[in-house]
Amino acid sequence: MLTVSLVAAVASAGAIVTTVGTKVGLQPRSTSLLAGVGPEPEGFANPSGNPVLATNKTYAIYWDPTDNYHGDWQAGIDTFFHSMGAASGSLASVFAVDAQYTDAANQHAAYVSTFMGAYTDTDPYPTSGKCIDPHSLEGINYPWGKPDALTCLTNAEIETELKLFIADHKLPTGMGTIFYLLTPPGVTVCLDGGGSTGHCSDYEAKAESYEHSFCSYHSDINPGNPANGGPSTILYAAIPWIAGGFGDDHLAPEDRTSGYECQDGGFNPSSSPIEEKESVKSRTPKEEEEFHEKSPREQREAEEARALGLEAPHQQEPNQDGLGPDGYFDTGLFDLIVSQIGVQQQNIVTDPLLNAWQDPTGNEATDECRDFFATGVLGGSVNVANLETHAGTLFNQTFAGKNYYLNDAFNLASLKLPYPGIPCLSGISLDPKFTAPNPVKSGEVVGFDGMESDFTLNEGTAYTGTTPRETYATYKWNFGDGSPEVTGFAPGAPTLNSPETSPCPTWLTPCAASTYHAYQYGGTYEVTLTVTDTGGNKASFTSPITVEGPAAPGPGGSGSGGSSGGSGSSGSASSSTSGSSTTPSSATPGVATKPPVPSPVAAAATVSKSLSQVLRSGLIVRYSVNEQVAGRFEVLLASSIAKRIGLHGSPASGLPHGTAPQIVIAKALLVTTKGGRNTIKILFGKTTAARLRKLRKVSLMLRLIVRNASAQTPVGTTVISTVNLGR
Repeated sequence: MLTVSLVAAVASAGAIVTTVGTKVGLQPRSTSLLAGVGPEPEGFANPSGNPVLATNKTYAIYWDPTDNYHGDWQAGIDTFFHSMGAASGSLASVFAVDAQYTDAANQHAAYVSTFMGAYTDTDPYPTSGKCIDPHSLEGINYPWGKPDALTCLTNAEIETELKLFIADHKLPTGMGTIFYLLTPPGVTVCLDGGGSTGHCSDYEAKAESYEHSFCSYHSDINPGNPANGGPSTILYAAIPWIAGGFGDDHLAPEDRTSGYECQDGGFNPSSSPIEEKESVKSRTPKEEEEFHEKSPREQREAEEARALGLEAPHQQEPNQDGLGPDGYFDTGLFDLIVSQIGVQQQNIVTDPLLNAWQDPTGNEATDECRDFFATGVLGGSVNVANLETHAGTLFNQTFAGKNYYLNDAFNLASLKLPYPGIPCLSGISLDPKFTAPNPVKSGEVVGFDGMESDFTLNEGTAYTGTTPRETYATYKWNFGDGSPEVTGFAPGAPTLNSPETSPCPTWLTPCAASTYHAYQYGGTYEVTLTVTDTGGNKASFTSPITVEGPAAPGPGGSGSGGSSGGSGSSGSASSSTSGSSTTPSSATPGVATKPPVPSPVAAAATVSKSLSQVLRSGLIVRYSVNEQVAGRFEVLLASSIAKRIGLHGSPASGLPHGTAPQIVIAKALLVTTKGGRNTIKILFGKTTAARLRKLRKVSLMLRLIVRNASAQTPVGTTVISTVNLGR
């Protein structure tokens, strides 16, 4: 954890789930990186199995009686809610990480969200004056001549308005419905009475006010069962305007402050990791003089930027929409609000009543990875920031064709398992695979190693009553010869790896990530591995094995081989599924056989020729298929070149005989509903792109692997081509 020295020391933000008047899941301003105090993921758990949300419906409510929430901002936010719902179920989404989190009913916090629409609430703001804005807006709101600041709202006033609004419009309540209440610029939200020592969405220059300030929070109004919720429970998030006002000349210069501290703390993901910044360069005498000429607020922002290695605060946001309808460059500011919604959405589904998934200090699912964005950056840059808004173009999520930049979420497997063990994720992988043996003889024992598989949710929690226990991903093998399927788990339980004890816990036996099998008869058999991860996601991989030997007898014969469980290393779990099987391809005399299903016809060729363009924007591929297929593209690089430039990746299996060893450096899924032609863009990860930039030219291999949609005997096709890229 980074510790830096500041002119005005920044203290810890304290527990994230905290009580200030009411219990809330708070998103404080980004102080934890500067305080030297971080979360405690080792204790991240839901020990009593308290509820998570298996599905959710979201309502957006703009409390804006004075019409200060710009329509272009509302359009961007509403589009995010809609896109988030439209992309439900996508494994590439950061919300897919939440599925590993369960409750006593063993339901998953699955990524199934429905946007129920937005509404502008024109009820007047209270005039009670129960809270004091610590830093009133000093600009001019519209229409011209209105008071500068609008109001200061307490959380109690927000809850009162929510209850009245829901009742007036007869909206549903209960577990599974989430209300987002958003307030415009000029409206400060406080958990208490506010002022210079209050806990508010704005702050004055003094350190205590800043340390108490926050970006957003979630809570519940729960007249029912306080532990499990009820039909009258109201789950909500308060999302005040914390995006500043860069590009908006309606505001005074001192109020056009950056919202970066509520988005990523100003951390530049294209620079070296923040953990490596061990010291801060001292200011020159001239810089010291210029620093002391700044206001206290400007000094604080300059110090934070300097501590994080930036020349000036930046918002690393993707939305550079140019001039808005009002003639200003502030349209893209809405995306900092989207960032807060993304954080609260994940924390609500995994901890809806503030008693479920947390660590001992109160950190929730996204708090464990606060300010982690770079692991899943898909594109964009911080080096071409908009001069009007200081917004970059980075994005790590794409929902329904729209790009967003959302905080990573925490992965339980990083605490338990050595591989892949990635703690902060912006999406998940589920890619079962194994390498089939060469042609063998009947009766020989052959091995199938499912530990080659790549999936991230491979450790989780299951409950017996309210008693939690660890669980891991499930492996199921179908050998294609009619023999019994083999189902089990991978080894990896931390305390059960001694020679005296089975590497799989006794309640998880047998180990089946790797297995052995012997075929009794000759033929070509389709072997299928089906993996179910701890989020309940399921995928299968099939590969043929050729067995030399006598054909199986006619009807009445045995026709099946024997199998025995094997072993592997490192693994995961959940529930099981059935794999598909096919009969041997060798015909039996006198027995009618169905005509074979033809393989799909596919072709693929790259359009891109420039290496720099590909690394910046992705590899563009034209492809064609003759029918409905599902599969993937893989971009392969020779292992010898990869070693030379320090690039690591999974070895590519199943290559034609004589092909030099390759590693997989990029992938893209392909799913079609019919035959036809189209193009696809394959994006490279940030680390991969950085390594490849060391080369002036490179020859890559493009592999397309697809299977058709035949219900009985799906068959596949693999197409391989060479990609030559130069500067």
